[in-house]
Amino acid sequence: MKRAITVVGSINQDLVVAADRVPGPGETLFGERFALNPGGKGANQAVALARLGVETAMLGCVGSDTFGRDLLQALTTAGVHTGMVATVPGASGVALVQVEAHGENRITVIAGANAALQPEHLRQHARSLAASSMILTQLETPMDLTLALARQCRTTGVPLMLDPAPAAPLSSELLEAVTWLTPNLNEAQALLQSGESPTTPREAMGMAERLLLQGAQGVLLKLGSMGAVTAQRGATTLFQPAFRVPVQDTTAAGDACNAAFAAALTRGETVAASLRFACAASAVCVTRDGAQQAMPTRDEVEALLQQASA
Repeated sequence: MKRAITVVGSINQDLVVAADRVPGPGETLFGERFALNPGGKGANQAVALARLGVETAMLGCVGSDTFGRDLLQALTTAGVHTGMVATVPGASGVALVQVEAHGENRITVIAGANAALQPEHLRQHARSLAASSMILTQLETPMDLTLALARQCRTTGVPLMLDPAPAAPLSSELLEAVTWLTPNLNEAQALLQSGESPTTPREAMGMAERLLLQGAQGVLLKLGSMGAVTAQRGATTLFQPAFRVPVQDTTAAGDACNAAFAAALTRGETVAASLRFACAASAVCVTRDGAQQAMPTRDEVEALLQQASA
């Protein structure tokens, strides 16, 4: 029987405001719409995996507020196993998502209950984590939790995918335990302490190769409308151009990409095929509003791939 992919990470309530543009300092603008959506990079990736047909478990924390109950329900409805999600006293994590007319977004996160996720939770569920086919995590939970998870994965041999978002300094010990490091351009610039912005596939591939030198076994560099790159030790660096689709909202496109890449790898696809599948999943995601509700099914991703190949 196939083992589940486990996501260790954040679970947030997204407060989404859409407007032509974000206001400047001291400026008030009328928006176009407002929505309350379940989100959090961890929960988004878990829902994306489940919608792609992968058995998925979530380890995280929600608050004892109304948001917490709603967030748990959203995960359960999506088919994610929530037995490792703890409810802690206080407020759930929230994110203010500002979406501009051209689809780009700006996000401010309040950790809330996500800050309560501690290494003790990993020890409580060590057996389930060790039985996972892969573990995905991000940086919206405490860094000591992330480092403890990396150590645990290194001990048990479970592949670890780290989405270094939001950007933060990463120790060599952490990076060397990571199987796949998956930054976007902003996060890659922070890790490299460089303002470079690649404009060609060759430049993008070079950037991914420099990230690889920091210690991870592999890098998936997400470049939005440009595409994505993979770099691995002893393997050919690969570039996949983005699929051309009408962009509605880029929120959670990176989460869709991570989940689809992990899903394809764990079912035995090559890195090249997994990269193409991941970019297609991200493309479907950006044609819709919201985060978790925008995540595609495997059939939808395969349909876009067939259309692109025709």
